[in-house]
Amino acid sequence: MYQNRDEHAIEETAAKFGRLCLKVANNLLANPEDANECVNDTYLAVWNAIPPAEPENLTAFVCRITRNLALKRLETANAAKRTAEGEISLHELEEILPDTSVDPHTGDDELGRQINAFLLTEKPSARNVFIRKYWFFDSVSEIARRYGYSENKVKSILFRTRNKLKIYLKKEGFDI
Repeated sequence: MYQNRDEHAIEETAAKFGRLCLKVANNLLANPEDANECVNDTYLAVWNAIPPAEPENLTAFVCRITRNLALKRLETANAAKRTAEGEISLHELEEILPDTSVDPHTGDDELGRQINAFLLTEKPSARNVFIRKYWFFDSVSEIARRYGYSENKVKSILFRTRNKLKIYLKKEGFDI
C-alpha cells in the first residue's frame, strides 16, 4: 500500500503495529504523551520513507524508526534530567561499545553487523533477553515475567552477555 501511495497504509500500520510501537517508545521515554507523539511521528516517517525504501521486514523497519525517534526524544529529555528504563539500558551499554568521540570512523553499520553476528553465536535465551533489554528497552522485571526467569537470572544473563560482547568486539578490532 505504501508503494502505491495508498493513504490507508497509515491506518493499517497503526492497527497492526501501533501497540508494539507504543511499547517501544514508552519503554524508552516513560512518558505516555511523548510516546504517543513518537508513534504518530513514526507513521509519517514510514510514509516518507516508502518509497524509495523497500523493507523486507516491515515490523523491524517500523520498530527501528520508532526506536530512533524515541532515542532522539530521550536525548532531548536528558537535558531536563528525566530518567527512564531506556536511559539505564543505554548507560549499561556505554561501557562495552566503542567510543565514537575517540574514533569517529567507527561505523554504526559495521558495529550493528558485528553485534548481530555476536548475538547469533549466543543461546536463544541469552539473545532474546539481550534484545528485549537493549532493543525494546524492557525492564528486568518485564523480561523475567516474559520468560519465567527470576530477576537475578535476567541480570546475570545480561551481565555475562555484555561481557562476552565486549570481548567479541575487541577481537573484531573495535577500540573499547
